[in-house]
This record gives sequence, structure tokens and C-alpha cells, in this order.
Amino acid sequence: MDTHNSPNGFWTARGWRVLVTLMLMVGVFGLSAVEGKKKKAPAPPPADLPGHVAYLAWQLRAVDMDDSAPITGEIQKLVLDHLQEWLPASPDRASDVAVRRELEAAFYQLRYPTSGQPACFAQPWKGGRLIGAGYTLAWTRYNRVNVVALFEQRDGGTRLAAVTSFAPFVDLHYEFLPARGWDDFRFFIYGTRPGKSQPRLSATLYSYDGQNLKSLWETHDVYDGKIDVGDEKVTIRYLKEEEYIREQAHKRKPPRHEATYKITPLGLEIETDREIPF
Repeated sequence: MDTHNSPNGFWTARGWRVLVTLMLMVGVFGLSAVEGKKKKAPAPPPADLPGHVAYLAWQLRAVDMDDSAPITGEIQKLVLDHLQEWLPASPDRASDVAVRRELEAAFYQLRYPTSGQPACFAQPWKGGRLIGAGYTLAWTRYNRVNVVALFEQRDGGTRLAAVTSFAPFVDLHYEFLPARGWDDFRFFIYGTRPGKSQPRLSATLYSYDGQNLKSLWETHDVYDGKIDVGDEKVTIRYLKEEEYIREQAHKRKPPRHEATYKITPLGLEIETDREIPF
């Protein structure tokens, strides 16, 4: 009997073909599984501070601002933990320049588009010294977070007194109010945010009383804002965005505005807000 032409012979040949195909598939998938098991686990972060910070910051490239807190928070902890060890061990060297250089060393392995920009100060207060150790961490042109840690040095000791994150999307700058007989230390943190035709100013007046750091006054996203801190007054010059767009469309210079604030025991009090020539 010709088995190839019989129903049984046909199904037997077909069965062999199916069996061979299944065996080949099992072999391929089995090999893939073995190769998968052989793949190395992701490398752990470097043990040194600059390497660990760079390892974490590189992961921010694909992270939206709203989802960045776990990574930026971990970087913040690494950096501030290091400063809490380094500052007490170097009380005589801990000037604003020395702290800035220590932060620069922590960020020196960051690669474009990630960056870390320190902003530091050291100011005398009540027989001691206050050190502001701040930085801006950026991973795109617009996505930025910042941290300012306030350290108090007194009687040969150094302690972390307060930490603030100020405002997102901006860089860091400081201005200091002159001593006015008040019991607290007052200073501005301000910065600008890119992303429109003009940068936008955010500023906060902080008060530190030896225990707590709190905000006495703040403003955010002031279009083309520029702040000037004097002995008695604070002035902010700015544009109104809708006026700027309208006047630019007609190729005219828009009016500028100037808000003047009086420095008071409670913070700032508005005195005038007027239009000035461009």
C-alpha cells in the first residue's frame, strides 16, 4: 500500500512536520530563555558621590517634572548628607566659596543635558554664621529643581537648620536685607524661568529666627520681572504679557511697570504700582 497517498500516510507525514516544527520552536525559545538568564543585572550605582549623583541624574532625561521627585529627592539626600559630614569636619574652611566648590565636585560628572549649578552664601548672624548651600539641578532647558540648605555655625559646631526647595523651573540667586534691629535673618531667594518670549521672575522673602525658616512674602512668574533690593524699599520692574503681545504685534514698544514695596517688620508692603516708559 502507498502510505503517502493514503489518509493515514498523509497525516503521519504531516504529523512529523508539525513535530519537527514544534521541536525547533521549543529550541529557539529555550535558547532565548537561557540567553535571557545569562544577561547581567543592571550595574549598581557607583559608590562615590559624583558617580552616584551622575548615575541618578542621567535617569531624569526621560522623566517629566511631575514624576521627578523620587530621583531628585534621592540626589538631594546624597548631597545634603555629604555636606552634613563635610561642614563640621571643616568649620574653618567652610566659606561660601569652599561650599560652592564642594557642590561643584558633587556635580562634576553630570553630562549634557543634565547639569548642577551651585549657588551659595555665608553671612554673619548673632555672633555665628549662616551658610546657604544651594543648587539648581536641570535635565532639560526648562525642567529644573532647586534646593537651598541653611546651615548654622556657632560655638565651633555646625548644624543643618532648614531646607527649602523655593520654586520649580527657576535658577537661584540671593539678596540680603540690611540688619534693621529685627531678631531674625532675612533674605530673598529669586530666580527666572525660561519658556516664553521673556523670562519670568519668582522671588520669596525668607525669615530665619534660629529655629524655623518661613516665607514672609512671595511672587511668582512675573513676566520679564527684575528685582532691586534697597535699604528701605524693594522694586520690581516688569511687563504685562498681554500688553507686550499686543504692542509687539503692532511693532510698538509696550509700557513697563514698576511696583515699589516698603520693607516692614511683617515683610513687604506695596506702596506704588505704576506705568513707566519702556
